[in-house]
Amino acid sequence: MIYNFGSINIDHLYRVPHFVRPGETLGSTHYRQVLGGKGANQSLAIARAGGRITHWGRLGHGDRWVLDTLSAAGVNTAEVELIDHPSGHALIQVDDQGENAIILFPGANHGFSKERIETLIEQANPGDWLLLQNECNGLDKLMAKASERDLRIAFNPAPMTDDVSDLPLESCRLLFINRGEATALARADDTTPRDEVLDRLAKRFPDLEIVLTLGGDGVCYQSSSQRLHLTAHRVQAVDTTAAGDTFIGYFLAARQKGDDIETCLRRASAAAALCVQRAGAAPSIPVTGDVEATRREWPSLTLTTQ
Repeated sequence: MIYNFGSINIDHLYRVPHFVRPGETLGSTHYRQVLGGKGANQSLAIARAGGRITHWGRLGHGDRWVLDTLSAAGVNTAEVELIDHPSGHALIQVDDQGENAIILFPGANHGFSKERIETLIEQANPGDWLLLQNECNGLDKLMAKASERDLRIAFNPAPMTDDVSDLPLESCRLLFINRGEATALARADDTTPRDEVLDRLAKRFPDLEIVLTLGGDGVCYQSSSQRLHLTAHRVQAVDTTAAGDTFIGYFLAARQKGDDIETCLRRASAAAALCVQRAGAAPSIPVTGDVEATRREWPSLTLTTQ
């Protein structure tokens, strides 16, 4: 089983010609309210990829409709706690190039108590996966408890904050990071070559598997025994929201099935390429049938060993 201790947000999505500038009032050409949050997106992606997933989260009573969306996709929502406080929500600008800018209010996602965390962890068995992002509170306590219970921790440290380095990252099995997160963890900068960043991460986290997503430049996988690079599908991006979450969900679902690393990377890359061609967060995450059809139709990506 995969347990996802993850955020649930209500996304307010605005289409704009460019990101709003200081002092500017900018008209939006389109508006949608949809389910979002990195946690909810990743749970949806796992379920749509055919994985077995239970979501641990918190949600305001007024947004109970979210549970129907998650459950319909196959996510177990029995442990999503309904509360009398606002849900997390995000204001998202999407420009004409498909890039996004996000303002995030954590709301209910930052209300986990120590007692609630302990209750949740007791449900998991040794060897189960625990997926984490950085949009909920209590990660330090959760990681410590999960390590004691011999859970396999997969961590996506987004949004990246200064206190991520204070977490017991050595207790993780797998890190999902983008270029910016990788340079922060490697104590590098934007000019540091990719392979040097990976070298620094290998030295700092010798026992971790690292998946470094690079957008149009593909993805790298690194473990103590190998380093791989897979190119990216060339597509026209409409909206990059949830692309990383889609990749993570499909990768973990394939890993849960026992697929090898190459298959995990290829499935996740195809799913992310489909995601960016659709608008929105949750609505853009593809189902496994579409992903497999895409893999059969599109040219095979190039995998290299480094």
